[in-house]
Amino acid sequence: MHSGEASPSTPKLQLHLSIPIPSRDHTYYIADGNTVLLVENTLFKVHRSTLTKDASTFDSMFSLDSDLRSSSHVQSVNSAVTTVGPEGENDDNPIRLQGDTADQFRALLWALYSLPHELSVALTPEANPSQLFNLARISHKYEFRSIEAWALNALTQVYTRPMHSPSIKELDGPTLEQLTELASLCEQRDLLEAATQRWRRRIASGKDISLAINVAERLNLRALLGRAYYAMLLQGREVWDADGYLTRTQIIRLLSGHYALGRLWERLPNEPPPLTHSSRCMGAALVRCNQTWAALWKSMMDMGRQGVLLQYPDVEGKLVLAEGMLKTLMERDMPAPGLLEAMPWCKEQTLTATAGKIREIQESLVDYFTDV
Repeated sequence: MHSGEASPSTPKLQLHLSIPIPSRDHTYYIADGNTVLLVENTLFKVHRSTLTKDASTFDSMFSLDSDLRSSSHVQSVNSAVTTVGPEGENDDNPIRLQGDTADQFRALLWALYSLPHELSVALTPEANPSQLFNLARISHKYEFRSIEAWALNALTQVYTRPMHSPSIKELDGPTLEQLTELASLCEQRDLLEAATQRWRRRIASGKDISLAINVAERLNLRALLGRAYYAMLLQGREVWDADGYLTRTQIIRLLSGHYALGRLWERLPNEPPPLTHSSRCMGAALVRCNQTWAALWKSMMDMGRQGVLLQYPDVEGKLVLAEGMLKTLMERDMPAPGLLEAMPWCKEQTLTATAGKIREIQESLVDYFTDV
């Protein structure tokens, strides 16, 4: 074998890399368009005047570009380098959009170029959640304010429809995490509430609890965070340790919550919530009513202690059980060791006070899960 020949068993070195060639979009590479943009590996050719609608970021971008166009044609006589021309004039020198996906930009062009009857589909059960999600995200980024508001409203309608019959398109939409991030980013309260309700249903069924904790912490969603921590608390220490998504700090918060809620349950029997008395309850009757309510409240809490199916820190569950027993006593007019008979005008108010206490604890759940 000659020294200049390569061995058949030795692969030849590849001196060039295979770079994918951008492809033109089938719908939005418009023949009479005047601006070419590259998003990921897709070329779009559209009308510059269309992208400047709604006082978007493209308006200021193109205004700056027009000021620089004249200088782009000036070439040095002694230079061997030839300028390609202003960005966006052809496929060889497109305007490159960073951080966007082709699907997102395609959704934006759909909104800008569609006819009214085509857009109205987004407000029906046939709406495409993925398309609306992409549209809301990119219109927020480039400040198409009216389009963003319209897309968020349409997306909210999709996710507030009854859950019993979701369409196939809805099932193929963005993940719940993505939807929550979008609602938080755009500060769309109705969409955020719809996403939160879906998280609550998942948490109640024992699904994605640690994911809910991480999403709620990242987005500072305190109500959802408290609910997720509480659900994880009731799963027990073995589940926490086996969950690969919980950090050491989060486990410390769970231990802190276990301690704080346990202490709260120990105090509750001696801390009845304030009772709003009937206008007929006055004088000695008022004093007797308060004493009776304190005794009734303690009796209900003691019954909650006997709830063998409820865990020690499950304060909410025990209070809900006590509320149910109180309703049963009133609806069936059952004697409660003479307690209800001693407060004839304030029976209904006891239910209001109990419900108020449950709501107070539910709204402050996150405060029990601290780093100490």
